[in-house]
Amino acid sequence: MLLTKNPVELLDRQQELILTVQYVADKMGIPNRGLFRKWVRASLSKPAEVVIRIVDKQEGEALNHDFRGKDSATNVLTFVYDDDIPLLGDIVLCAPVIYNEAQQQGKDLTAHYAHLTIHGVLHLQGYDHIHDKDAVVMESLETEIITRLGYPNPYVI
Repeated sequence: MLLTKNPVELLDRQQELILTVQYVADKMGIPNRGLFRKWVRASLSKPAEVVIRIVDKQEGEALNHDFRGKDSATNVLTFVYDDDIPLLGDIVLCAPVIYNEAQQQGKDLTAHYAHLTIHGVLHLQGYDHIHDKDAVVMESLETEIITRLGYPNPYVI
């Protein structure tokens, strides 16, 4: 499927990105701020203020319970506060879940973080995967962005 609009091309590199990365979980294996900035920029189509918070299992479970009614931690949660310009939102990445997924799926940990960061940024911009048709669009865009960044297709295990 060919996409007619590509966030990589739409974001003028002069446009503003305010990115805060909060490391709450153990930093072992967690990418540095520069990589998160690179992945967020590659996924954006408009100026944004984004907080990425890397959490432990306890905080991940609490957030997923409070906001989604689920009793376990998930890999990524996205909170959109304003979808206008600038885009405002938070992306929460649960380090132990991401680590375990990468191990179980035989994926490089950095590549998995890149994929989930891109996934979260696309959610900030209104993309979703609840319906099959929307999932195809979102996954195609994720694959296009992540492979352009030099990582493997995350949907091929």
